Order: sequence, then C-alpha cells, then structure tokens
Amino acid sequence: MGRFLDAVLFDIDETLIDLQAAMGTTLQAVSADDLTHFTAADWEAYTSLFAADPQGHYNAYLAGRLSFADQRVLRLQHAREQAGLAPLDSDAARAWNQAYEQALPQYFRAFDDVDPLLDALEARGIAYGAVSNNVHDYQRAKLDAAGLQRIKVLVGIDTVGAAKPEPAIFHEGVRLLGSTPERTAYVGDNLQVDAVGAAGAGLLGVWLDRTGNPSPVRDERAVAPSEVPTIGSLGELLELI
Repeated sequence: MGRFLDAVLFDIDETLIDLQAAMGTTLQAVSADDLTHFTAADWEAYTSLFAADPQGHYNAYLAGRLSFADQRVLRLQHAREQAGLAPLDSDAARAWNQAYEQALPQYFRAFDDVDPLLDALEARGIAYGAVSNNVHDYQRAKLDAAGLQRIKVLVGIDTVGAAKPEPAIFHEGVRLLGSTPERTAYVGDNLQVDAVGAAGAGLLGVWLDRTGNPSPVRDERAVAPSEVPTIGSLGELLELI
C-alpha cells in the first residue's frame, strides 16, 4: 500500500549514477603498463575492490582525516596490493590521480530507470532532489555530466557541515523541497547510511538493492528492518508512493 508523499530525495552514487561502471572504465583508461595482463575477471575484481573501499578510506575523508585525493589513492594502492602489484610511488600516484580525475567525468551515466521515474514524479506533482555524502559542487558537476540537470535541489556534506546518516543533512534536503520528513522518501543503495539513516531522521527510508547490479557497499548479510522497504529498481518506488 502506497504512502502519500510530497517529495523524494535520492542518493547519487550507485542510485542515480552508475559510478562503479564509470570507475571501472576510468581505471582501465588510465591503467599503467603493469596491468596489461589483466583479464576481464581481473578487471572486475580490481574495480569491485576499489569501489567497495573495504578499508574505509572514504569514511576517513568524511571524518576529515584524509583529503579527497588521498582517499582515492589509498583505495587504489589497496586494490593494487590485493592484485599482487607493487604500490605506486608518490610521484606516480599523483600523476595517476590527476589522470583519473580528468577522465572520470567522461563516463558518468545515469541508470536507465532514472529519467522514467523522474518523469513519473513530475507527472504526479512530487518534488525531488538529491542528498549526497560528497561536496555540493563536485556532485553538481557529476549530475550535469550524466545528463541530470533537471535535478535542481542538491545537498552536499559542505551544505550543512554534516554527512549521512546524520539527520541534519536529510532535513536540509526536505526543507529545500518544501516538504516535511514524514512526507518525504529517501532512496539510496547503502542500507545503513541511506535507508536506515533516513528512517532515523523521520523520512521514509527506502533501500535500493538493484536486482542483478548490487551496490559495491552491499553486505550480503544485511537485512532491512521492517520499517525500511526494499526495491530492486527505481521503477518500483512508484508502488510505495
């Protein structure tokens, strides 16, 4: 049974934009000569590890302990180590990061189910926007590069000085959409940070567990609590609202 909602907020990476695919293409585009032996399976494992960030370097960036560039390089070094490759020295790492940063935006693509859902929300008069655990301007450029200029409302971690799952960042998105938490849904691929976090902030938290294309941060042991519905694609959101 659907709920009456005035607004929907979205996570960006792996929810609206297929960042893991963009990362994988970019990693191959800027790869060093010592990766030429990689098979397709090697590249898949390498990209998955880089995207999943099991050592939590991105969280360290959110906590202010690492720069954005440093967290990216550390994720690369870990992926290289697990692939049996020597770490890059500081000069090589700096050059790699610059090449990666320049190439990555070329490959930002929205998932196929994004525009049809936004069309449907507009037809129903439901406002929408995005709340992301990255800085506003970086994510604004990402949305635009992926053809999602229609998403006007965007809250980044620098907007209110908070990161998901802190309530303040969700509430700022709600405020900008002119809604209230109880009449707003938040959809994201990270069960705890996105869906459970939004539910804790008083929103309808929705876990997007993409069928056939799981999030790199998905925990196979994860079970959504009863108050958090799970959808396999964005199109299924319409059944909830």
